[in-house]
Amino acid sequence: MNKIFSTKLSAVLVGALLIGGCASYGGSSLQPGVSSLPEVLATMGEPAMLWTNPDGSKQLAYPRGPLGTQSFMAYLDADQKLQRIDKVLEMAVFARIQTGMSKEQVLRLIGPPQPQSTQYFKARDELAWSWLFCDSWNTQAFLDVLFDASSGTVRSVGQRPNLVGRDGIAPSCGH
Repeated sequence: MNKIFSTKLSAVLVGALLIGGCASYGGSSLQPGVSSLPEVLATMGEPAMLWTNPDGSKQLAYPRGPLGTQSFMAYLDADQKLQRIDKVLEMAVFARIQTGMSKEQVLRLIGPPQPQSTQYFKARDELAWSWLFCDSWNTQAFLDVLFDASSGTVRSVGQRPNLVGRDGIAPSCGH
């Protein structure tokens, strides 16, 4: 009987830890204007990229891949207090990516792609970056940004379904 109770208790504790971990996934426990840079780092972890602006404010990129469909940008003011956290793999953000933008501008909008989602096409001298996201129909899709590899500027932007699901159907995002 003690062994069964111990196993059930362990399962409950693991579940509680997983739920607690999900709360910090997007920094939902952090408070704008109150939370500091060390608190952001303790909650969300080390960012994949960090930019310091001329005024001392910071932008931190948190891609939640390789199989995740969300990326977050945390913005801190010059006093290192959290201003906001934005979910950036969204259609409204994608609409801001325009032909001629630099790779740096794209990175600051939506963060880095996963390394396995980067491909170079020699014949076209084209670099392709892809991000997995949830589309408007709540299914997984890829955003593809194609760069002129020589100039490093955006050539085109598009999206396509993630057809790895059963019978080649894009998997649901589950929310």
